[in-house]
Amino acid sequence: MRYPLLALMFATISGASLAGADCPKHPKNEWMPQAKAKQQIEALGYKIKKFKVDGECYEIYGSNKEGKRAEVYFDTKTLAVVKAEID
Repeated sequence: MRYPLLALMFATISGASLAGADCPKHPKNEWMPQAKAKQQIEALGYKIKKFKVDGECYEIYGSNKEGKRAEVYFDTKTLAVVKAEID
């Protein structure tokens, strides 16, 4: 009986640690085009290794202007940083 509960607890904990960002929801026609978003993100000093859409966010994997590894979530309309993990 204890083992299923333990498995559920671990699944909940690990799922929470892998959660993405909580970006505001905008209609798709208001999203900045991906090509323009990539340009502007690079102009901010990020080097993009991978760019993707994650739910309502643009997400990049790469490095910041200091050369540190970065995983950053951006608002799809304004490109405001919603969440950043910098190593």
